[in-house]
Amino acid sequence: MTRPKMLIADDNVQITSVLEQYAINEGYSVILAHDGEAALESFRKDKPDIILLDVMMPKRDGFQVCREIRKESSVPIIMITARGEDFEKIMGLDIGADDYIVKPFANDEVMARVRAIMRRITVNTVQEKVFTCGNLEINLENYVVEVGGNVVKLTKKEIEILWLLANNKNKVFSRDSLLDKIWGYDYYGDSRTVDSHIKRLRAKLDEFPHEGWEIETFWGVGYKFAETASNG
Repeated sequence: MTRPKMLIADDNVQITSVLEQYAINEGYSVILAHDGEAALESFRKDKPDIILLDVMMPKRDGFQVCREIRKESSVPIIMITARGEDFEKIMGLDIGADDYIVKPFANDEVMARVRAIMRRITVNTVQEKVFTCGNLEINLENYVVEVGGNVVKLTKKEIEILWLLANNKNKVFSRDSLLDKIWGYDYYGDSRTVDSHIKRLRAKLDEFPHEGWEIETFWGVGYKFAETASNG
């Protein structure tokens, strides 16, 4: 059986060597990169199943690398940084990272987060990949959302939020519930992360006329996907 591949990109050789051993123990084949250019080259050449990506690297930082990868792939990315400011966490998640972890960290915790992300991917592979409602179509196979035949440029996280809400019509999800379900465990953030994602998601969807559906806010509670009267 072919082992899954993990790309670990960090300019700290001590960190990469320790994470490499933990990843090998988890059953991964590991590729190492010590700068942003090498990380992009390894991503395109080796096609990893998951990426651990340091923010502060030579040549290209982790944010730049993440943006480039997201133009080509939805491969899971966990950002790693020595700085824990909220704006950096939100920025990393907004440009398409699946998770964010701050140094110093416990290696067991990193692997636990890897397992959580990979479990979500496994669940997604056995479920229906296309959702339609009115003029909305969400294709989780290729991460494309269309409204009235127009492709809406959404981030990976925005698509996952929309998919979760749409596949649970009329169910209200609290902010904490969305954090848990989309990020896969007790995310070390707050409700502003969800609110900022929903705000941008709505703004992008609202560029096109809605037919029969809407994302509704329940103040003080959360959000839900609802069918509207125009849908029949």
